Amino acid sequence: MDEIQANEMKRTTLQRLLLPVGAGLAACLSGCNMEVLDPKGSIGVAEEHLIWTSTWVMLLVVVPVIVMTLWFAFRYRASNRSATYAPKWAHSTAIEVVVWTVPAIIILFLGVLTWRTTHELDPYKPLESGVKPINVEVVALDWKWLFIYPDLGIASVNQLAVPVGTPVNFQITSDSVMNSFFIPQLGSQVYAMAGMNTRLHLIADEAGTYEGLSANFSGKGFSDMKFNTLATSQQDFDAWVQKVKASSTQLSMDQYASVAKPSEKVPVEYFSTVDPKLFTNIIAKYNNGHVTNFDDAASCGTKG
Repeated sequence: MDEIQANEMKRTTLQRLLLPVGAGLAACLSGCNMEVLDPKGSIGVAEEHLIWTSTWVMLLVVVPVIVMTLWFAFRYRASNRSATYAPKWAHSTAIEVVVWTVPAIIILFLGVLTWRTTHELDPYKPLESGVKPINVEVVALDWKWLFIYPDLGIASVNQLAVPVGTPVNFQITSDSVMNSFFIPQLGSQVYAMAGMNTRLHLIADEAGTYEGLSANFSGKGFSDMKFNTLATSQQDFDAWVQKVKASSTQLSMDQYASVAKPSEKVPVEYFSTVDPKLFTNIIAKYNNGHVTNFDDAASCGTKG
């Protein structure tokens, strides 16, 4: 009777410990942003498939291990007198073959998958499309994003607009500490680093407003360093361009010095004209006046 009471007390204590832990985990998960699993572009879709494929393959090991651990603990508990007791047991060829062969096959599969998708999803690799891409220069600041459209001669702060079905060629740098440019529903995140020109190619396949952010901590204003990506029809994109061109503010080098000052929770701002050498000058000032492209070392500044 004493043993039964002791077991009951242990069970009650365990439940009391697990309850707050479970509640805490639920609270944490409730704040998770799962937009990466709701892709709206071909790159994002490919990365979602990669995430799920890798997860299911790894679960082939994780699930059996968890099940067997629970089963062994129950089967060979001290109170189970019918379980086989073999204190001199030391080796099983069948078990050795299973525990070495299965993980080796999984690692080999993941290795091949990683090699193939690393090249297919290389952020420096231009997207194949019959539609002419648009070019966007991105500058990470404290704590906001500056988007320059060099072919259109306009710029915006904390708002990016792209036509649906049109590849976007990003050139990315930072005029501050290192940040990470990321639009979860469209795909890869790429580092923005001072004095470096990293690249990214994305496309939006569906119209919508997609949140962009910095995925790399960069100081006290980091949590509000976000922007909206407006994926619209070509007609609506043209209307947005005209709206920006109607702005009375121009982005000269002098005006940029004011924009680049650290600020938090910055509202959207439009610039009807922009200095054509602005992006180049931002990079050059960290390289003794020379611009360095890192096309041959993309892995140094990117992560998928």
